Amino acid sequence: MESPYKGKTGLRRVINAWGYSCEGIKAAFIHEDAFRTEVFLSVVLIPLAFYLGHSGIERAMMIASVLLVLIVELLNSGIEAVVDRVSIEHHLLAKRAKDIGSAAVFFALVNAVVVWLLLLIG
Repeated sequence: MESPYKGKTGLRRVINAWGYSCEGIKAAFIHEDAFRTEVFLSVVLIPLAFYLGHSGIERAMMIASVLLVLIVELLNSGIEAVVDRVSIEHHLLAKRAKDIGSAAVFFALVNAVVVWLLLLIG
């Protein structure tokens, strides 16, 4: 059965999407320690990017790498929530899904560190 919200179009759809996005950010901030930590780091790093970046491209790359971490963390948290909703029993596929999501966050973090280091020391 399709969601009844799929039929919305135009401005109503944009307004609904905005509301769902805000609820998702709020839920992640309340329930996910890692997301909260990354948000606090973002609050420091994004303004710092404006100060340390020498060009618009450098600033954009630094900010994008930080935002990518938040995006991947949100996706990982969504995967974990769905896996836990299905079953909290230990299962190899559930562990695999959670571990793969965690690996994605790890690579997003590595990407951010590499981007910042290359731009700052390069």
